Amino acid sequence: MARILLAEDDEIMRITIQDRLEQQNWNVDAVVNGREALEKIKASSYHIVISDIRMPELGGVELLETITKLASETDVIMMTAYGSVDDAISCLKKGATDYILKPFDIDDLVIRINRTLENQSFKARCASLEDCCSRMHTPLLGNSSRIRQVIDLINQAGPTDATVLITGESGTGKELAASGIHRASYRADKPYVRINCAAIPEGLIESELFGHERGAFTGAHAKKIGRFEMADGGTLLLDEIGELPFGLQAKLLRVLQENECERVGGTRTIKLDVRILSSTARDLKKEVKAGRFRQDLLYRLQVIPLTMPPLRERREDIALLANHFLLEFSTNKDTALSLSPEAMTYLLNYPFPGNVRELRNIMERVSVLAPNPVITVTDLPEDLRGEKAQNTMGPPIPLGEALAETEKHCILNALNSTEGNRTKAASLLGICRKNLWQKMKLYGIEM
Repeated sequence: MARILLAEDDEIMRITIQDRLEQQNWNVDAVVNGREALEKIKASSYHIVISDIRMPELGGVELLETITKLASETDVIMMTAYGSVDDAISCLKKGATDYILKPFDIDDLVIRINRTLENQSFKARCASLEDCCSRMHTPLLGNSSRIRQVIDLINQAGPTDATVLITGESGTGKELAASGIHRASYRADKPYVRINCAAIPEGLIESELFGHERGAFTGAHAKKIGRFEMADGGTLLLDEIGELPFGLQAKLLRVLQENECERVGGTRTIKLDVRILSSTARDLKKEVKAGRFRQDLLYRLQVIPLTMPPLRERREDIALLANHFLLEFSTNKDTALSLSPEAMTYLLNYPFPGNVRELRNIMERVSVLAPNPVITVTDLPEDLRGEKAQNTMGPPIPLGEALAETEKHCILNALNSTEGNRTKAASLLGICRKNLWQKMKLYGIEM
């Protein structure tokens, strides 16, 4: 429920406004001067303050200046009589959200309050979205030669406008690679738009990509902006490009070559400035031979080819990734989780057909179901503990090496998550600061 503070020295006006606002199911506190309003603001929080400009004991202008310092998230609507428009404009310059001239229709004030509350909700959603996006921008992790090659290629390709085709098995991190390319480009502060070509029905994907005009087809009741227009100036990721209908591939090729498109049902040509990235788990060369994918489009998409290696080909990264995911889930549970050496050995010898995504899902599962902070072999999924999984990749790694590797990566992840704060890292790991310092010296960790 919205909380509103009304500061008005005229009793009739104050009661009239309060009664009407409370009819909107808003929680309204009313005071007679700025001094009482300030006491209310110090004691509680409000979504909106409605104040007369001229009041005894701390006038509206002084109250506004105080609110902007004490409660910057609170919006202020100023009420002013005729002849005080200059004062109202001055208040807007000092941080007021809106002003309304007396005498006014209460319905007009209700409309302004609703608009202000909608703007607050919009800002909150934007902040939430930005936070979500920042958490999604996880960098590629790994020290293996295969993943280092990928990271080097991302750093080389990022600052260019070349199209990149990212291939690899499901779960290898193709979207992370695409996000890394966007962040490494000069378009990093521009839109980054993604579309999964496999998730949209064939009859709708053209409209999703290029947009449509009102009345273009049955159900097109309003004009719609396509993903290409949304990404103008930024980057567009065509995920699962191998699923794009053959008939639409020619239109996509023209857009890539001409840097322009037309909405479905439209005649106006729309100029575009979009960097195109695409990804697929399919072998597009085989798709070309089978007649399901245009060869000229493949050439246009893979100016720079990037292949994400499966996890079984970068096994030296398993411990690092497992401990990274455990640290993530430890933060969510406020409990330091770790893998026993035996459990780590099983992970190191498992083939991971689902790649990094499967490893993350396993770590999330055990973080929820394991009864103790130290995850043992019995906490692992049955298919991972089976003899077949143990024998697939040869003899297990010695426990001493697995323990040392696990401990080192746990320490590195803890230090990274606390931005090098050793006291916080030691607390997260469940050890004292001196013990942490000794282990850092043992493993040659400098931070």
